[in-house]
Amino acid sequence: MKKISTEEIKHIVKLSELNLSSEEVEKYKSQLSAVVDFVSQLSEVDTKDVEPTSQTTGLINVLRPGNDIKASLGKEEILSGKDDTYNDYFKVKGVLEKKEE
Repeated sequence: MKKISTEEIKHIVKLSELNLSSEEVEKYKSQLSAVVDFVSQLSEVDTKDVEPTSQTTGLINVLRPGNDIKASLGKEEILSGKDDTYNDYFKVKGVLEKKEE
C-alpha cells in the first residue's frame, strides 16, 4: 500500500485552501492512502484485448419527426453575438488569480 506522507497531505490541504487540524491530517492521510492504493489496482487489470468505448449505455438522441439536426455553426456566426473577442476566441474575465501569502 502506498503511504502518503504528512507533507503531501499538507501540500494538498494548502492547494485546496482547507484548514485542518493535526488529527484531521492524520485521519485523511490514512484514508487518502487507501484510496490511492485502491485506484492503483486498476493498473493491474489486463485491458489489452478490450476495445475503447465512448458510450456504454446504448442510448441515442430521440427527436420529433421533422427536427433535423442543423449543421454546426461557423466561426463567424458563433462569434457574431459577442463584441469582445480576441484571435477568434471569446474574451472573459480571469477566474484564477495569484493569491498573496
